[in-house]
Amino acid sequence: MTAAHSAEGGALDVTVFGEQLSLLSQRALLWRARKMLIVADIHFGKAAAFRAGGIPVPHGTTRANLDALDALVAAHEVAHIVFLGDFLHARTARAPATMLALQRWRERHPDLQLTLVRGNHDRHAGDPPPQLDVDVVDEPWRVGPLALCHHPQEAVDAYVLAGHIHPVVRLAVGRDSLRLPCFVFGAKQATLPAFGAFTGGYDVRGEQGEQLFVCTDDRVFAYPRSP
Repeated sequence: MTAAHSAEGGALDVTVFGEQLSLLSQRALLWRARKMLIVADIHFGKAAAFRAGGIPVPHGTTRANLDALDALVAAHEVAHIVFLGDFLHARTARAPATMLALQRWRERHPDLQLTLVRGNHDRHAGDPPPQLDVDVVDEPWRVGPLALCHHPQEAVDAYVLAGHIHPVVRLAVGRDSLRLPCFVFGAKQATLPAFGAFTGGYDVRGEQGEQLFVCTDDRVFAYPRSP
């Protein structure tokens, strides 16, 4: 694997299995050769599901997720968005306001191809409604030399892109610390950070042979593996 900063918007380009992939600071991956935007763990309706359970959490996470997708589609030549699992958070995520927002977003992007690689939450939440026109596939979904998955795993003769973990790295200086989302790249698979707002994260340090790429507001940078 090779990595180098792109001249475009603080992205970092990596090459795996002969394919150049751009890691975006917005916690998404762009496969320019296929005009494909790949995001993991968007969890539409998670806040609505919490509110349905009686937990008072803020509104607006679905709108924030859709605005983030809009910005990336506008900034890049995107023809196809692939969701690496966990499109809807739960059955209770199907609140009328959430579904209406998704429907109106889809109507603004009728020519976008959308594909969902089913994840564990999708098994409980169910597939997206037909009016969203999302192609739904099971993992691993092969596209050229890559295998697109929800769960991290290894595939024969393919490099895996997955989600599920919601990786973040903790950075500390003295008594100050913060947690930032990151991409985790190994020899045979990579894990993307969670794209969705209100998704949380799992602390990673990077195992032997892995490289972490940390997302800030405007840049992706390589982070050395902790000893």
